[in-house]
Amino acid sequence: MTAQDSATRPSRIAVPAPAAAPREPAPAGTHRSGTLMAALGVIAFSLTFPSTAWGLEGIGPWSFVTLRGVLSALVAGGCLLVLRVAVPDRRHWAGLAVVGAGVVVGFPLLTTLALQTSTTAHAAVVVGLLPLTTAVFSAIRTGARPSRTFWAAALAGAAAVIGFTVQQSGGALSTADLYLFGALLICAAGYTEGGRLAREMPGWQVIGWALILCLPLNVAGAALALPHESFHLTGHSTAGLLYAALGSQFLGLVVWYRGMAAIGVPKASQLQLAQPLLTLVWSVFLLGEHLPVAAPLTAAAVLVCIAVTQRARG
Repeated sequence: MTAQDSATRPSRIAVPAPAAAPREPAPAGTHRSGTLMAALGVIAFSLTFPSTAWGLEGIGPWSFVTLRGVLSALVAGGCLLVLRVAVPDRRHWAGLAVVGAGVVVGFPLLTTLALQTSTTAHAAVVVGLLPLTTAVFSAIRTGARPSRTFWAAALAGAAAVIGFTVQQSGGALSTADLYLFGALLICAAGYTEGGRLAREMPGWQVIGWALILCLPLNVAGAALALPHESFHLTGHSTAGLLYAALGSQFLGLVVWYRGMAAIGVPKASQLQLAQPLLTLVWSVFLLGEHLPVAAPLTAAAVLVCIAVTQRARG
């Protein structure tokens, strides 16, 4: 190679790749509105057990659950139709089925069956483990590896809840407790999958399509249950059914998923820690229940344990 060739040959200069643009934090207004939405969802959920107890005063459990699902699906379907929302992609239907099985069918059915023999105060303390269970499901679903502090607090919270339920049941878990623990697992799966889907479609559409997906099952269930169960529309039973269907199962989940989409599942879960204590308050004022001393103490212990898990996951 001659000197002239070396002079005329273009040199290869390494050009550094452009740096990735830093991720913009969510606007303060979006965070505030998301927090408000999630908080409204928690308030709506805290009234679910008292409204269910009212509904069971005149309506059989299977009829109550299926009619609740039918009414909420009709409202959701009307909203989807009026707004001309497109049918979700095929890849979303498996996730919507998990949401439907968890929060539309499984959790309402199991908790309603539990409330036939359990007080709302007792059920509220047991279901106080739901945020922790959801956090565990989310960690498994996303492949995250929680710290030892997380698992220690998780086990401590579980021990507190199990100890309370065994003590209240006279030394053994009751059938109602088994229903409640089953409800925890299936609802946590529904929350986790719903939180994932809320990143890909509006949160209200997640619950809307899940309700529509479960509508045939609820219609068939109502047709089978109504002829064989009591159905008396008193003031309490009517108010309980309407609130459970519209306030809790539809509007509550609409604002809840919207809040989760805005601020994320961990922060939304932290707000849900107040739900058991709110339910305990409603059970006193609306149902006249007497709180055992262990109930608020256990609820407080569970809140501390879940707060530690949220901090550890940070």
